[in-house]
Amino acid sequence: MGRVTVTRLLPTGGTAPLIAAGHEVVTNDSDTALSHSALCDAAREFDALVTLLTDRINSEVLEAGASGGRLRVVSNVAVGYDNIDLAAATRLGIAVTNTPGVLDETTADTAMMLILSASRLASEAEADLRSGAWTKSGGWGINQYLGHDVHGSTLGLVGYGRIGRSVARRAVGFGMNVIHHTPSDTREAGWTEDLDVLLAASDVVSIHVPLKDSTRHLIDRARLAKMQSSAVLVNTSRGPVVDEEALADALHAGELFAAGIDVYENEPIVHPRLLSAPRTVLLPHIGSGSIATRTRMATLACEGAVAVLAGERPHNLVVNR
Repeated sequence: MGRVTVTRLLPTGGTAPLIAAGHEVVTNDSDTALSHSALCDAAREFDALVTLLTDRINSEVLEAGASGGRLRVVSNVAVGYDNIDLAAATRLGIAVTNTPGVLDETTADTAMMLILSASRLASEAEADLRSGAWTKSGGWGINQYLGHDVHGSTLGLVGYGRIGRSVARRAVGFGMNVIHHTPSDTREAGWTEDLDVLLAASDVVSIHVPLKDSTRHLIDRARLAKMQSSAVLVNTSRGPVVDEEALADALHAGELFAAGIDVYENEPIVHPRLLSAPRTVLLPHIGSGSIATRTRMATLACEGAVAVLAGERPHNLVVNR
């Protein structure tokens, strides 16, 4: 049997597949991210790493694993894997797995929550209520917290994979008109070839693309300027897809009505001007954060490690197929 290290504390039952397979499991019970040197040491000493997005598994970590002669698989507890150097893993023959398909609906719920909350200024209204400002103002007023209706508005989806399609289904239920942009024609109603056209036509823009070189700062200052000043931007994909400073500037200048953000460029650091921006709902990367979904993500990642260590090909294999 193999030795497996889990870099962060997982939800209860998350490591059950590893234990059931008889592997030795060593967990970082402190629930704080391991240092770079600690990750290198773990890569040398273990057959499998079960990692999270907070772990930067770069070429140095993977080469340490290769030099130790043990590391066979990195199982990422996430659908994304931009924290792992896939080219290095491929070159070194180290398998990488992820957790596709289990968080789509939960993340879509979060996106829809942000669409509603940002459009209706729920965050600002709640903050005033909790601080006592609403009570001191005399309570209800007809001109308070006037947001925009979601029903009857146009939702533009940037990306139309599993999560994007799940958001589309929810949006239709709220009476929204849905359009989408992908690089290639989906041959489905609502596809828009030109991203700039989608941005200009949408009352709400929700982002659902993976992070790669071509999508880094996909929504930059120039593209934000294409959006309507009454529009809402929602991001539950990856932080660096949006130029955070440009977004903060647009919100402060009133060039964008509101934003709902769950992911950030330099997590856990958030741009200070975004923190102080008006009409903004900010969440701490909770997109997949339900008990059932996070537990299933953990077990799926561990199942991937079990399969690779058994010489099998898991369905969630990303590289070294």
